[in-house]
Amino acid sequence: MKRLLILLAAGAACSAIAAAPAAANHSWGTYHWARTANPFTLKAGQNVTGDWVAHSATANTDWSTSTVMDVAPVLGSSNKRCSMTAGTVQVCNRTYGNNGWLGLATINITGGTHITQGSAKMNDTYFNTATYNNLNEKLHVMCQEVGHTFGLGHTSEDGTSQNTCMDYFSNTGANATSTLSTHPNQHDYDQLATTYAHLDATATLAATSAPSPGMAGRSDAQPYRSERSDHGSHSVLREYFADGTVRVTDVRWANGPRTVIDRG
Repeated sequence: MKRLLILLAAGAACSAIAAAPAAANHSWGTYHWARTANPFTLKAGQNVTGDWVAHSATANTDWSTSTVMDVAPVLGSSNKRCSMTAGTVQVCNRTYGNNGWLGLATINITGGTHITQGSAKMNDTYFNTATYNNLNEKLHVMCQEVGHTFGLGHTSEDGTSQNTCMDYFSNTGANATSTLSTHPNQHDYDQLATTYAHLDATATLAATSAPSPGMAGRSDAQPYRSERSDHGSHSVLREYFADGTVRVTDVRWANGPRTVIDRG
């Protein structure tokens, strides 16, 4: 049986006004991968098909421009629900259903800050429609969902373009041919450098693929407490598990928010 999560959200309008970034200040909390040296390598499991193969490759190359990290594509180890694998990010596309979300990024946290595994999901139920089925929107969403799994937040949430994939510009409708917001910019690389400036005593990165550890790595695991925050066109859900793990999910809404959201 699919798990259903209760969330509330409101829609947001998009405009095509470009603005320049100021300072690197869009970390997603204090979340980061633990590692003992920079630059570090993060394995990205490729569970993608069709033109998503090229879009995922572009995102991997773009993010590897960072001075502190490299994204290494590896054979995907996920199932159709894009279950997470310890020490890696699993990147997936699938027709997850008419459930309201376009993209979904999830990370597991231990010790309050350390990312132990992640997933980035693209919902082809919407991307197969005329509204979203274009190169620029796919590049934008792929780049953003993967960026969240590093601990990056949004640079803006009002629909304007900061010319980074971490903003909430929409490359649809009149903006379908716009290449704005389809790649990271220097603002994103500066934030990664700030986030990963300190080193850790241990590492949460996988040397090889391994089964997902802890309750939050299981698809049937139930949290004992959950919290949500709604930000118009996206929502953030935090789920707390008995083993001390926290699962954090960022939901990017498609063509309208839903009261009930299904992970697919």
